[in-house]
Amino acid sequence: MHQENGEYRIKDMTVNESEFTEEELKYLTLLSRSFPSIQAASTEIINLQAILDLPKGTEHFLSDLHGEYEAFSHMLRNASGVIKTKVDESFGTTLGETERKTLATLIYYPQQKLELLKQEQTDLKDWYRVTLYRLIEVCRQVSSKYTRSKVRKALPKDFAYVIDELIHGFQHMPDQNAYYDKMIETIIEIGRADAFIIALCELITRLSIDKLHIIGDIYDRGPGAHMILDELMRYHDVDIQWGNHDILWMGAAAGNPACIAGVIRICCRYNNLDTLEDGYGISLRPLAMFAQEMYGQDPCSVFWPSSGGGGAIANDPASISKIHKAITILQLKAEGQLLARHPEYGMQDRILLTKINYEEGTVTLGEGKYKLKDTLFPTIDPKDPLKMHPEEEETMRQLIRAFMNNSKLQEHVRFLFSRGSMYKIVNSNLLYHGCIPLHEDGGFAGITLHGNYLTGRPLLDGLEQTVRKGYFAPEGSREQIEGRDIFWYLWCGPYSPLFGKNRMTTFERYFLEEKELTDEGKNSYYKYVETEPMCDQILEEFGLSPEESHIINGHVPVKVKKGENPVKGGGKLLIIDGGLSKAYHHQTGIAGYTLISNSHGMYLAAHEPFDSTASAIREEKDIHSKTIEVKRYLNRKLVRDTDDGHLLGRQSDDLKRLLLAYRLGKIKQLV
Repeated sequence: MHQENGEYRIKDMTVNESEFTEEELKYLTLLSRSFPSIQAASTEIINLQAILDLPKGTEHFLSDLHGEYEAFSHMLRNASGVIKTKVDESFGTTLGETERKTLATLIYYPQQKLELLKQEQTDLKDWYRVTLYRLIEVCRQVSSKYTRSKVRKALPKDFAYVIDELIHGFQHMPDQNAYYDKMIETIIEIGRADAFIIALCELITRLSIDKLHIIGDIYDRGPGAHMILDELMRYHDVDIQWGNHDILWMGAAAGNPACIAGVIRICCRYNNLDTLEDGYGISLRPLAMFAQEMYGQDPCSVFWPSSGGGGAIANDPASISKIHKAITILQLKAEGQLLARHPEYGMQDRILLTKINYEEGTVTLGEGKYKLKDTLFPTIDPKDPLKMHPEEEETMRQLIRAFMNNSKLQEHVRFLFSRGSMYKIVNSNLLYHGCIPLHEDGGFAGITLHGNYLTGRPLLDGLEQTVRKGYFAPEGSREQIEGRDIFWYLWCGPYSPLFGKNRMTTFERYFLEEKELTDEGKNSYYKYVETEPMCDQILEEFGLSPEESHIINGHVPVKVKKGENPVKGGGKLLIIDGGLSKAYHHQTGIAGYTLISNSHGMYLAAHEPFDSTASAIREEKDIHSKTIEVKRYLNRKLVRDTDDGHLLGRQSDDLKRLLLAYRLGKIKQLV
């Protein structure tokens, strides 16, 4: 620091003594509690400035997980192919393909694979020694872009000191090779090699992905959504953009009857009751008893479930079909009652139970009259079709209690609220699950919310605030009731950013033969975002520069086998739903995408179907992926180019101000 004409300079910062306001001094005084001296502030400034020049961390973007826990878990374990690449880079010239695959599999599944490999060894000590050296080398590779401090925070407590010494000193200080060799030998001699190998493998996995972004739809289709959420809750850095299937479960947890019925119906349709019964312990016994009473003699052939799935009654499709029909009728009634309360949703034409001629067995849709495939409705009063039968009311009350009082479900939903949102802006990328609703002419579309017509970014902000009230506002309050209903609109409303279609044709799929009536119609968004100008317009709506930014969303599976491209709008839009769910493999031709953003560029990894965890461990079958380069940076991206870097830069500026205040005597040093 030096003085020029009454001004003080610290490097590139010029400050006049009189520029310190009373409010700033209050803030700097609070900051001084964490950095109580010139030395402490200076040390932190040096640290922050050094971090800014490190390469940016690797971000992974995944979408539409749909309960496929095994495939999702494997993607995390192999970092969507990144770890295998690191193994190949480290040992491509010294190890054969089989040895590299074995090492990679050990990193993915250290506990299970370790036991198998040990059985194959004739000289276990030598194998331990070689394996430890190889893992240390891979660990050095994946930790190279992080500060030593950040790596230390990720280290397992039991081996923190030893791992720190080995990955930061090994091969860099030849004079100390005997010291490091002795460390390895001692680990083996005292019987800690297994635990040390597991710790190294878990550290490699932890450091391979710096940030994880989930672009919606964790729930439904597959059986493991609850396990995915358990995994995400343990993850070091994750954010979630809600999908329409997530919001349906969130609404169910909030006690919305239509959402609860929708959740159960989908589980029945796909014969997938694992998540409900085994994952959350939600009993369907009251519903099953009601269904048997009302539909015991009904073949319910229209409601026969698909094959697969699980749960306590999964092996009895006849019983499931009756539950399926019972909950579908309950859903249609609950939805009709909700829509009657909300004419502003513009969905009165979807109150379909009132459009049935129960004597003829027909329904009127628009100008047409259609014959129903199923005409047995023992719980419907033709004079008041939306009124619930007394036993339906009691069954629904029990289901509401079961969902709202389920501690594990509530824990997961609170996590979705704390880490989730309608959209997120991160590192010049705009993340959302479905769409930004558009009219046919390309203008922003929306709905009336609390008396205000909202479109674009204000629509997403308003909807998010409303659903948060629907979950957290006091029970029975106006905010809670309105917010609870919005969950359902977000699931299937025509201008829902999470749904992105004109209508949900649940009724038509069950009750009508005419396939053309099941067409739900995509929002105009999906037509316009093929063009760069619309992508630019959306980015500008969210305050982003079209020259530097991208839109990343999922929701609509990209049919690769039909030639569809996930990169649209002149490279501005990336749709990363590649069909991770097994139900979509036949449509897409692949089994999911991972978008990877690192310091060098952005890449899409297109994955082939995952066999199973068992075959991955025993037969070393990895997910094979084809990498597509989306964008390569001319200059390597550094931490200073990221949102975290901008935050660190502001912290550094604040500390420079504190340093100046110390030196001018404006604030006393505390030590």
